[in-house]
Amino acid sequence: MTSDQPAHAGPVYRAAAWASLAVMRAQRWQFDVEGGEHVPRSGGAVIAANHTSYWDFITVGRYPFLELGRPVRILAKESLFRAPIVGTVMRRAGHIPVRRGAGRVALGAAVDALRDGELILVMPEQTISPAFDLLDIKQGPAHMARAAGVPLIPAVSWGSHRFHTIGRLPRLRWKLPVTVRFGRAVETDNGATPRQLTDVLTDRLRELLRTAQRDYPDGTPQGAWWVPASLGGSAPTLDDARVHLEALTERWRHDRRRSRQRAASRRTRRTDV
Repeated sequence: MTSDQPAHAGPVYRAAAWASLAVMRAQRWQFDVEGGEHVPRSGGAVIAANHTSYWDFITVGRYPFLELGRPVRILAKESLFRAPIVGTVMRRAGHIPVRRGAGRVALGAAVDALRDGELILVMPEQTISPAFDLLDIKQGPAHMARAAGVPLIPAVSWGSHRFHTIGRLPRLRWKLPVTVRFGRAVETDNGATPRQLTDVLTDRLRELLRTAQRDYPDGTPQGAWWVPASLGGSAPTLDDARVHLEALTERWRHDRRRSRQRAASRRTRRTDV
Protein backbone atom coordinates (compact mmCIF):
# COMPACT_ATOMS: atom_id res chain seq x y z
CA MET A 1 0.00 0.00 0.00
CA THR A 2 1.33 3.40 -0.94
CA SER A 3 1.86 5.83 1.90
CA ASP A 4 0.62 9.40 1.59
CA GLN A 5 3.12 10.63 4.17
CA PRO A 6 6.34 12.11 2.82
CA ALA A 7 9.56 10.57 4.11
CA HIS A 8 11.79 12.66 6.36
CA ALA A 9 15.49 13.18 5.86
CA GLY A 10 17.75 11.50 8.39
CA PRO A 11 20.72 13.27 10.01
CA VAL A 12 23.32 11.93 7.54
CA TYR A 13 21.15 12.90 4.56
CA ARG A 14 20.64 16.41 5.97
CA ALA A 15 24.34 16.87 6.70
CA ALA A 16 25.36 15.73 3.21
CA ALA A 17 22.67 17.84 1.57
CA TRP A 18 23.62 21.00 3.43
CA ALA A 19 27.33 20.45 2.70
CA SER A 20 26.58 20.14 -1.04
CA LEU A 21 24.29 23.15 -0.98
CA ALA A 22 27.00 25.14 0.80
CA VAL A 23 29.36 24.62 -2.15
CA MET A 24 26.79 26.18 -4.48
CA ARG A 25 25.88 28.95 -2.06
CA ALA A 26 29.52 29.88 -1.54
CA GLN A 27 29.76 30.53 -5.28
CA ARG A 28 26.35 32.24 -5.30
CA TRP A 29 24.90 30.13 -8.06
CA GLN A 30 21.81 31.70 -9.59
CA PHE A 31 19.00 29.13 -9.68
CA ASP A 32 16.01 29.45 -11.98
CA VAL A 33 13.48 26.71 -11.15
CA GLU A 34 10.14 26.20 -12.88
CA GLY A 35 7.55 23.47 -12.79
CA GLY A 36 7.89 22.69 -9.09
CA GLU A 37 4.12 22.22 -8.92
CA HIS A 38 4.58 18.95 -10.78
CA VAL A 39 6.51 17.43 -7.85
CA PRO A 40 3.97 15.87 -5.45
CA ARG A 41 3.83 17.16 -1.88
CA SER A 42 3.29 13.63 -0.62
CA GLY A 43 3.26 10.09 -1.97
CA GLY A 44 5.75 8.29 -4.11
CA ALA A 45 7.06 9.46 -7.48
CA VAL A 46 9.97 8.79 -9.80
CA ILE A 47 11.92 11.85 -10.96
CA ALA A 48 13.85 11.05 -14.15
CA ALA A 49 16.44 13.68 -15.07
CA ASN A 50 19.09 14.34 -17.71
CA HIS A 51 22.76 13.93 -16.81
CA THR A 52 25.36 16.51 -17.84
CA SER A 53 27.39 16.93 -14.65
CA TYR A 54 28.40 15.36 -11.36
CA TRP A 55 26.04 17.79 -9.64
CA ASP A 56 22.74 16.99 -11.38
CA PHE A 57 21.53 14.88 -8.47
CA ILE A 58 21.96 17.88 -6.18
CA THR A 59 20.60 20.58 -8.49
CA VAL A 60 17.46 18.53 -9.23
CA GLY A 61 17.01 17.28 -5.66
CA ARG A 62 17.48 20.78 -4.25
CA TYR A 63 13.89 21.93 -4.88
CA PRO A 64 12.07 18.97 -3.25
CA PHE A 65 14.42 19.15 -0.25
CA LEU A 66 14.38 22.91 0.35
CA GLU A 67 10.86 23.83 -0.76
CA LEU A 68 8.87 20.70 0.09
CA GLY A 69 10.96 19.23 2.88
CA ARG A 70 11.19 16.00 0.88
CA PRO A 71 14.45 14.06 0.53
CA VAL A 72 15.06 12.18 -2.68
CA ARG A 73 16.59 8.72 -2.71
CA ILE A 74 19.14 8.47 -5.51
CA LEU A 75 19.76 5.45 -7.68
CA ALA A 76 23.52 5.60 -8.27
CA LYS A 77 26.20 3.27 -9.56
CA GLU A 78 27.31 0.69 -7.04
CA SER A 79 30.99 1.71 -7.23
CA LEU A 80 30.18 4.97 -5.45
CA PHE A 81 29.02 2.99 -2.42
CA ARG A 82 32.44 1.31 -2.21
CA ALA A 83 34.37 4.59 -2.29
CA PRO A 84 35.95 5.83 0.95
CA ILE A 85 33.84 8.38 2.84
CA VAL A 86 31.45 8.94 -0.08
CA GLY A 87 30.27 5.33 0.09
CA THR A 88 29.60 5.55 3.81
CA VAL A 89 27.59 8.74 3.32
CA MET A 90 25.63 7.27 0.40
CA ARG A 91 24.69 4.17 2.39
CA ARG A 92 23.75 6.00 5.59
CA ALA A 93 21.77 8.61 3.65
CA GLY A 94 19.58 5.82 2.29
CA HIS A 95 20.47 5.97 -1.39
CA ILE A 96 20.18 2.87 -3.57
CA PRO A 97 23.15 1.22 -5.32
CA VAL A 98 22.74 -0.05 -8.88
CA ARG A 99 25.05 -2.80 -10.01
CA ARG A 100 25.73 -2.79 -13.74
CA GLY A 101 23.94 -5.73 -15.37
CA ALA A 102 22.15 -6.67 -12.14
CA GLY A 103 19.56 -3.97 -11.71
CA ARG A 104 16.72 -6.17 -10.43
CA VAL A 105 17.77 -5.77 -6.80
CA ALA A 106 17.92 -1.97 -7.14
CA LEU A 107 14.58 -1.98 -8.97
CA GLY A 108 12.95 -3.94 -6.16
CA ALA A 109 14.36 -1.61 -3.50
CA ALA A 110 13.18 1.43 -5.45
CA VAL A 111 9.65 0.04 -5.88
CA ASP A 112 9.44 -0.66 -2.14
CA ALA A 113 10.53 2.91 -1.38
CA LEU A 114 8.01 4.33 -3.85
CA ARG A 115 5.21 2.33 -2.27
CA ASP A 116 6.30 3.77 1.08
CA GLY A 117 5.72 7.26 -0.33
CA GLU A 118 9.29 8.28 -1.14
CA LEU A 119 10.74 10.21 -4.06
CA ILE A 120 13.24 8.34 -6.23
CA LEU A 121 15.67 10.28 -8.44
CA VAL A 122 17.28 8.47 -11.37
CA MET A 123 19.39 9.48 -14.37
CA PRO A 124 18.23 7.06 -17.09
CA GLU A 125 20.97 7.90 -19.61
CA GLN A 126 23.25 5.60 -17.53
CA THR A 127 26.15 8.06 -17.56
CA ILE A 128 27.01 11.73 -18.07
CA SER A 129 26.39 12.73 -21.66
CA PRO A 130 29.63 14.15 -23.14
CA ALA A 131 27.47 15.80 -25.81
CA PHE A 132 25.41 17.65 -23.16
CA ASP A 133 22.38 16.54 -25.20
CA LEU A 134 20.11 13.67 -24.31
CA LEU A 135 21.45 10.14 -24.75
CA ASP A 136 19.09 7.19 -25.19
CA ILE A 137 16.76 6.82 -22.21
CA LYS A 138 16.55 3.43 -20.50
CA GLN A 139 13.25 1.91 -19.43
CA GLY A 140 14.12 1.49 -15.73
CA PRO A 141 12.21 4.58 -14.48
CA ALA A 142 9.09 3.53 -16.38
CA HIS A 143 9.30 -0.02 -15.01
CA MET A 144 9.62 1.12 -11.39
CA ALA A 145 6.94 3.85 -11.64
CA ARG A 146 4.53 1.44 -13.32
CA ALA A 147 5.19 -1.33 -10.78
CA ALA A 148 4.62 1.02 -7.85
CA GLY A 149 1.68 2.84 -9.45
CA VAL A 150 3.23 6.29 -9.06
CA PRO A 151 3.80 9.24 -11.44
CA LEU A 152 6.93 9.54 -13.59
CA ILE A 153 8.19 13.13 -13.53
CA PRO A 154 10.64 14.46 -16.16
CA ALA A 155 13.24 16.96 -14.98
CA VAL A 156 16.25 18.69 -16.49
CA SER A 157 19.18 20.63 -15.08
CA TRP A 158 21.36 22.89 -17.20
CA GLY A 159 24.45 24.85 -16.24
CA SER A 160 26.18 22.90 -13.47
CA HIS A 161 28.31 21.06 -16.06
CA ARG A 162 30.25 24.30 -16.42
CA PHE A 163 31.48 23.70 -12.85
CA HIS A 164 32.26 19.96 -12.93
CA THR A 165 31.62 17.40 -15.61
CA ILE A 166 33.20 14.35 -17.22
CA GLY A 167 36.82 14.90 -18.23
CA ARG A 168 37.11 18.25 -16.44
CA LEU A 169 38.18 19.11 -12.92
CA PRO A 170 35.92 21.35 -10.80
CA ARG A 171 36.42 25.02 -11.53
CA LEU A 172 34.94 27.77 -9.39
CA ARG A 173 32.03 29.49 -11.12
CA TRP A 174 30.94 32.73 -9.47
CA LYS A 175 27.20 33.42 -9.87
CA LEU A 176 26.80 30.52 -12.27
CA PRO A 177 23.29 30.40 -13.78
CA VAL A 178 21.65 27.00 -13.22
CA THR A 179 18.31 26.24 -14.82
CA VAL A 180 16.06 23.48 -13.47
CA ARG A 181 12.78 22.48 -15.08
CA PHE A 182 10.22 19.92 -13.90
CA GLY A 183 7.65 18.75 -16.44
CA ARG A 184 4.16 17.39 -16.06
CA ALA A 185 4.05 13.80 -14.93
CA VAL A 186 3.83 10.87 -17.27
CA GLU A 187 0.84 8.93 -15.96
CA THR A 188 1.60 5.24 -15.49
CA ASP A 189 -1.87 3.83 -14.77
CA ASN A 190 -3.21 4.01 -18.34
CA GLY A 191 -2.14 0.56 -19.51
CA ALA A 192 0.84 1.82 -21.51
CA THR A 193 3.90 -0.42 -21.73
CA PRO A 194 7.27 0.63 -20.24
CA ARG A 195 8.53 1.24 -23.79
CA GLN A 196 5.58 3.54 -24.54
CA LEU A 197 6.02 5.38 -21.25
CA THR A 198 9.73 5.79 -21.95
CA ASP A 199 8.99 7.26 -25.39
CA VAL A 200 6.71 9.87 -23.78
CA LEU A 201 9.32 10.56 -21.09
CA THR A 202 12.02 11.01 -23.74
CA ASP A 203 9.92 13.51 -25.69
CA ARG A 204 9.21 15.56 -22.57
CA LEU A 205 12.84 15.50 -21.42
CA ARG A 206 14.02 16.60 -24.85
CA GLU A 207 11.51 19.46 -24.93
CA LEU A 208 12.40 20.61 -21.40
CA LEU A 209 16.12 20.50 -22.18
CA ARG A 210 15.80 22.49 -25.39
CA THR A 211 13.73 25.11 -23.57
CA ALA A 212 16.28 25.32 -20.74
CA GLN A 213 19.14 25.69 -23.23
CA ARG A 214 17.28 28.27 -25.32
CA ASP A 215 16.36 30.42 -22.30
CA TYR A 216 19.68 30.07 -20.47
CA PRO A 217 20.88 33.50 -19.23
CA ASP A 218 24.38 33.05 -20.73
CA GLY A 219 22.93 31.85 -24.02
CA THR A 220 24.65 29.27 -26.21
CA PRO A 221 27.90 30.92 -27.36
CA GLN A 222 29.20 29.57 -30.66
CA GLY A 223 32.21 27.31 -30.15
CA ALA A 224 31.88 27.15 -26.35
CA TRP A 225 33.03 23.81 -24.92
CA TRP A 226 29.91 23.51 -22.73
CA VAL A 227 27.43 24.08 -25.57
CA PRO A 228 26.14 21.07 -27.57
CA ALA A 229 27.37 20.69 -31.13
CA SER A 230 23.71 20.76 -32.21
CA LEU A 231 23.56 24.37 -30.96
CA GLY A 232 26.89 25.46 -32.43
CA GLY A 233 29.15 24.58 -29.51
CA SER A 234 32.32 22.51 -29.55
CA ALA A 235 31.08 19.67 -27.33
CA PRO A 236 31.27 16.17 -28.85
CA THR A 237 28.42 15.24 -31.15
CA LEU A 238 25.71 12.81 -30.08
CA ASP A 239 27.25 10.19 -32.36
CA ASP A 240 30.60 10.64 -30.59
CA ALA A 241 28.85 10.42 -27.23
CA ARG A 242 27.15 7.16 -28.23
CA VAL A 243 30.51 5.69 -29.24
CA HIS A 244 31.82 6.71 -25.81
CA LEU A 245 28.85 5.00 -24.14
CA GLU A 246 29.38 1.83 -26.18
CA ALA A 247 33.01 1.71 -25.02
CA LEU A 248 31.90 2.20 -21.41
CA THR A 249 29.30 -0.54 -21.77
CA GLU A 250 31.93 -2.96 -23.08
CA ARG A 251 34.20 -2.08 -20.16
CA TRP A 252 31.33 -2.69 -17.70
CA ARG A 253 30.73 -6.10 -19.29
CA HIS A 254 34.42 -6.92 -19.02
CA ASP A 255 34.45 -5.88 -15.35
CA ARG A 256 31.38 -8.05 -14.65
CA ARG A 257 33.02 -11.05 -16.30
CA ARG A 258 36.17 -10.58 -14.23
CA SER A 259 34.08 -10.19 -11.07
CA ARG A 260 32.26 -13.44 -11.80
CA GLN A 261 35.55 -15.22 -12.51
CA ARG A 262 37.06 -13.99 -9.23
CA ALA A 263 33.94 -15.09 -7.32
CA ALA A 264 34.06 -18.52 -8.96
CA SER A 265 37.77 -18.82 -8.12
CA ARG A 266 37.10 -17.98 -4.46
CA ARG A 267 34.34 -20.60 -4.30
CA THR A 268 36.68 -23.19 -5.80
CA ARG A 269 39.42 -22.42 -3.28
CA ARG A 270 36.97 -22.75 -0.39
CA THR A 271 35.75 -26.09 -1.74
CA ASP A 272 39.30 -27.38 -2.13
CA VAL A 273 40.07 -26.51 1.45
